[in-house]
Amino acid sequence: MSIIKLPSVLAFERKLEPSDGVMFSGNWQDIGNDKKWQPIELFERRNRAVKSNFTQEVLEDEETLQKQIAEANLSWGDDGSLNHGQDTLRLSFSLRVVAGIQNPTACNNVEFESRFKEVIAGYVQGDLQELAARYAYNIANGRFLWRNRVNAQQLKILVGTSELSNKLKFNAYDFPLSGTTTNDKNVAQLAQLILAGFKGEKNTVLKVEAFAQLGDAQRVWPSQEMVLNAAKGEKSRHLFSLNGVQGKDNVAAMHCEKIGNALRTIDDWYPKFEQTNKPIAIEAYGSVTQRGVAYRSTRNDFKTLLLKWLSSETSSQLTEQDKHFVVAMLIRGGVFGEGES
Repeated sequence: MSIIKLPSVLAFERKLEPSDGVMFSGNWQDIGNDKKWQPIELFERRNRAVKSNFTQEVLEDEETLQKQIAEANLSWGDDGSLNHGQDTLRLSFSLRVVAGIQNPTACNNVEFESRFKEVIAGYVQGDLQELAARYAYNIANGRFLWRNRVNAQQLKILVGTSELSNKLKFNAYDFPLSGTTTNDKNVAQLAQLILAGFKGEKNTVLKVEAFAQLGDAQRVWPSQEMVLNAAKGEKSRHLFSLNGVQGKDNVAAMHCEKIGNALRTIDDWYPKFEQTNKPIAIEAYGSVTQRGVAYRSTRNDFKTLLLKWLSSETSSQLTEQDKHFVVAMLIRGGVFGEGES
């Protein structure tokens, strides 16, 4: 098979499935005592703020500028914080590891699927340990806490599963966000659990609990909902919440997608990594929307590397890092038929 093209229908299901994360308030010394933790309920905050953003046209007109500066900037949105007298955030979620990386969810080309299964099955049996170790690293370092992680006094991660008699414990600050791998024995044990799930040797479901000591009654940062075309004067900031948590409604939470993005932030193989020294989330073109940059060009994007790998004429051109990236994209999941733009 010398020339391989992507099928018009080609899709892969996610192989790392995090749940939404729920936020609780408590104290650092009460870690391990579930009865001491209360769900964090969102509330609304209304402020009379000052305007600080103006068009160039207004800035060039002193009279109009002064008039607009004098007007109040009314702010209305959701907020959340730890309870008074409590200093620690607990974020809890589950993570299901799904087998079958070598099996497309949908593929309408039998020849392509046969070659794909042959190549990827070989990788799964021999090289998948590297990816499992990187996902384990991002659990241990608490990257999924996002802004809640910044300048916390202490950070602890607990991971439990039916396979463990005792929970794995991690001091998240031992694992820098600039890194992706470590020789830590607990991280290695966690990686083995993830690897067994990927290979279908066990039905792996992890319970992850992260504790961030932020300070008494400090603000917490749930996921923010995207609201399109909000009417002027209406609430402008909507935070993600869940109902029915220990009988409470409107409980602060983090989207499963946001947690998943953190877990797959393992790509330090992209060309400009030495300049940034920051791993990025696994994306087909290495896109980082916060920076407005796509770090992977059409020479080392997912589709190009996948087709090279599947072709007997070009498979030898791929590095081990290229193969890790391709399989990490399969774990991420998505729709990649040639009809997709």
